[in-house]
Amino acid sequence: MWQPMELRTVHRLSFAGNVLFSMQLCLHKWKNQSRSYSITRFGGKNFFSERTRPSIYCSIAAENDPYVSSTVQGTDAKVIYSVSPAMGHNQESHPESNFRVPAIINALEKMELSPMYRGSEIFELQNFRPASVNDIANVHSRAYVSGLEKAMDQASQQGMIFIDGSGPTYATATVEASKKSQNPPIGFALIRPPGHHAIPKGPMGFCVFGNVAIAARYAQKVHGLKRIFIIDFDVHHGNGTNDAFYDDADIFFLSTHQDGSYPGTGKIDEVGHGKGEGTTLNLPLPGGSGDIAMRTVFDEIIVPCAQKFKPDLILVSAGYDGHVLDPLANLQFTTGTYYMLSSNIKQLAKNLCGGRCLFFLEGGYNLDSLSYSVADSFRALLGDPSMASTFDDPAVLYEEPSTKVKQAIQKVKSIHSL
Repeated sequence: MWQPMELRTVHRLSFAGNVLFSMQLCLHKWKNQSRSYSITRFGGKNFFSERTRPSIYCSIAAENDPYVSSTVQGTDAKVIYSVSPAMGHNQESHPESNFRVPAIINALEKMELSPMYRGSEIFELQNFRPASVNDIANVHSRAYVSGLEKAMDQASQQGMIFIDGSGPTYATATVEASKKSQNPPIGFALIRPPGHHAIPKGPMGFCVFGNVAIAARYAQKVHGLKRIFIIDFDVHHGNGTNDAFYDDADIFFLSTHQDGSYPGTGKIDEVGHGKGEGTTLNLPLPGGSGDIAMRTVFDEIIVPCAQKFKPDLILVSAGYDGHVLDPLANLQFTTGTYYMLSSNIKQLAKNLCGGRCLFFLEGGYNLDSLSYSVADSFRALLGDPSMASTFDDPAVLYEEPSTKVKQAIQKVKSIHSL
């Protein structure tokens, strides 16, 4: 079993540079800088890396950035996505490798789910600005952010790290698009490293900053979207997101995860504290839970919770490590499970908050199941039929622990009065 990566992250800083570019929560054109680039090509797409001093500040306010509006004006896209592969962050033989995002891009191209094939239905954001220190400090301590920047600077000067000059942002673009369309696009951040384990005071798991948590605060402060509903279907509990909003009544965090998996948090009785009591819902699923369990959870837990909460925006920590082929856990999700989740979440957002919904890539460590499942999620968001049957093999599945699943669901219903 792979061990948590945070200590090696702090000591080696092999990916810290990219992290500061991976939480883009507003859009702008990059300033011209003198940089030397190396180019890595995957499936017809170039990924650029650079050696330079990292920067984590913004110089242009979102509300003053004309590019934000021009990016989304006139678009009839169903999906807006962006790519931050963090090619310079790679620890040999580690499952959270720099091949993860390129594998997804290759699959999207192969399956003709890119702008090249789908035209205006799919829009790739390529120009944006990084999150500011203030944006990040809405979730993480300033001491942590500044300490990491200093360590990165030293590592960069010693030639220890590559810094990726790219990253996604959806809070602004998708919200702007939703103001101009009755059927706004869904945002999908194809980013790494994942973020939902990162706690306010530091890194944890494979995560350095809480992508979804920062997006949630940004949406509240910049766009006035007060009530945020976060769905985390990664196989591991999103303890960082959980902790960031544990006493916040305006952000509902709902996590389904494998019982007993890393990091050991996310018990059913963890429901929030103070004003936030009742706006945290944790549902640990027994090992072996699969498509039947997740369909039941969606209908009986996720839907009524979201309806009761009445969100202004839905954010999704989209982890694909619950797949039956994934090496780091023991659930039986299939590619079809992720199609179902994506399709249903899209409809839920349409019903409750004008279609405003953003997905952020979290886990998923079998490159084949990850790439096929994300591609099928794209199909769901586009309204295309699923192609899961061409990848999923029913022969590898076994009987789900239905009794234990029902018991867990009933206990959650009782605690949360559903």
